[in-house]
Amino acid sequence: MSLQVEKLEKNMAKLTIEVSAEELEQGLQKAYLKNKNRINVPGFRKGKVPRQMIEKMYGPEIFYEDAANALIPDAYAKAMDECELELVSRPVIDIVKIEKGQPFVFTAEVAVKPEVTLGAYKGIEVEKIDTAASEEEITAEVDKERDNNSRTITVEDRAVENGDMTVIDFEGFVDGTAFEGGKGTDYPLTIGSGAFIPGFEEQLVGAEIGKEVDVNVTFPEEYHAKELAGKPAVFKCTVKEIKVKELPDADDEFVKDVSEFDTMEEYRADLKKKIEDRKAADAKAKKEDAVIEKIIEGAQMEIPEAMIDTQAESLVDDFAQRLMMQGMSLEQYAQYTGATVESMKNQMKPQAKKRIESRLVLEAVAAAENLEASEEDIEAEMNRMAESCKMELDKLKELISEEEKKNMRQDLSIQKAIELVTEAAVEK
Repeated sequence: MSLQVEKLEKNMAKLTIEVSAEELEQGLQKAYLKNKNRINVPGFRKGKVPRQMIEKMYGPEIFYEDAANALIPDAYAKAMDECELELVSRPVIDIVKIEKGQPFVFTAEVAVKPEVTLGAYKGIEVEKIDTAASEEEITAEVDKERDNNSRTITVEDRAVENGDMTVIDFEGFVDGTAFEGGKGTDYPLTIGSGAFIPGFEEQLVGAEIGKEVDVNVTFPEEYHAKELAGKPAVFKCTVKEIKVKELPDADDEFVKDVSEFDTMEEYRADLKKKIEDRKAADAKAKKEDAVIEKIIEGAQMEIPEAMIDTQAESLVDDFAQRLMMQGMSLEQYAQYTGATVESMKNQMKPQAKKRIESRLVLEAVAAAENLEASEEDIEAEMNRMAESCKMELDKLKELISEEEKKNMRQDLSIQKAIELVTEAAVEK
């Protein structure tokens, strides 16, 4: 195999790869063996037709496509190893020459990792985020736990109030005629939830159990059922049940029931710490994002579109994996949402570009500051992975390839770069 590399504009390159005639012949023979059982030639049984006879009848071109598909992956992989450029996208392959007895020539157009010129990356100014827990936030957490420990009771001696959990029958009419989908029986509705169209739930406030009430509403102009959009309607409703949540008192007895503490004071102090820990973690992540964003703004780099396309495809693949874990395929998701793989890829391009920019500037910072992962760093990361996977460390080490170890080193150096620029940032 021989290789020629031509640098193109906008961080693209064209690799011209030549595979020897002997290797092409091997590829053609494999293509023949793969297809011979599917080719009919009068006078021969299936699978027994000599290759020369097939090529005489149909031309040697009959095997070219399969031979090329078999040869290209290995030849391109060897070219990547020989090429001194760092290639960062899927290649666009174009066959230049394929002819029996001659070398096989194809080109691969591919993105090259862009060079980054850093601007300022130390002393970046970012907004200081308040991480203190307010009394209102602590009380909200207490109330959330009270709600989790509430009990539901039935109310029979009053009319509907906002926040009540009701069970209703209803039927809707437009111009005096009932419309399809406008009827419900034993329908659970929490008043004030916003589950129904605007104005509906408010008119049930004051309704009494067992008494019919008319609810007058107008469907929104953008309502999903076009035949009802913008039209006035009357719903005849009957409230059949009213239920409310009864919350426990916020006292020491409640605290003893729901926590390891004995007093509300201790419980609130613990909640305060948890809220502040959570806000501190959020603030740290936001600070990192803000610092990296400003470093990107000050840096110079030209990202090839093919690199963004490849990253966007990777994000779609990740999304498909998450869907699969939830029991849904990407095809099913596309069918439900009306999206296509291409539209999803286009939607993810801004995120893909941002991810590439972040990685490139952090790699540049790591290089500028000579930030490298030590063997101790690698060992600590493997320990963390082993604990996370509940696996013995020695077994994990056996499973990790050199390529994965290389990626781990890169990721750890990136993390060091994040820590450096974040710690050097100035909060105002």
